[in-house]
Amino acid sequence: MRLILATRNAHKVRELGPLLTGHELEALPADVESPPEDGDTFAANALGKARAAAAATGRAAIADDSGIEAVALDGAPGVRSARYAGPHASDAQNLAKLLREAPAGSALAYVCALAFVDPVTGAEHLAEGRCTGTLAAQPRGDGGFGYDPAFVPDDDATGRTMAQLDPAEKEAISHRGRAARALARRLAER
Repeated sequence: MRLILATRNAHKVRELGPLLTGHELEALPADVESPPEDGDTFAANALGKARAAAAATGRAAIADDSGIEAVALDGAPGVRSARYAGPHASDAQNLAKLLREAPAGSALAYVCALAFVDPVTGAEHLAEGRCTGTLAAQPRGDGGFGYDPAFVPDDDATGRTMAQLDPAEKEAISHRGRAARALARRLAER
């Protein structure tokens, strides 16, 4: 099935493509506006983006909203992960702010919500995935993006950050990988 992926984020397109086997993903067309991410939950933001993409294109769409939650910061940055250091902050600025505000070794969780909306049938599906870990004292590795250089996953006993894992290792344990596999199972049942 061909699906519109409601993002222009090249990192997400690269990560989700191999995870949703049997489906061909197309990035959101340039002329389609993505709604603001103003929901209180990852699920609300993902559903809003998938609904908008499906309505604008008339085609089935999926959307992701994901981020990191720090226990020491009462769940922040949460749904504001991409804007943690400000509305136009870079990944490096967001990561630097997290490293300043949360102590090394503190508990973290990556969270991903993936929404599917089919404007023809009206079907909507939501899948969520989590990956728990701890905050590294300083960034390590150059793979991945966002908070990956400081996220040490609990599911990898080597002590490497997500940015130090190879793509297959990361896919197997990541929040996005878990959500994508759950969504792929739901779509296969249709």
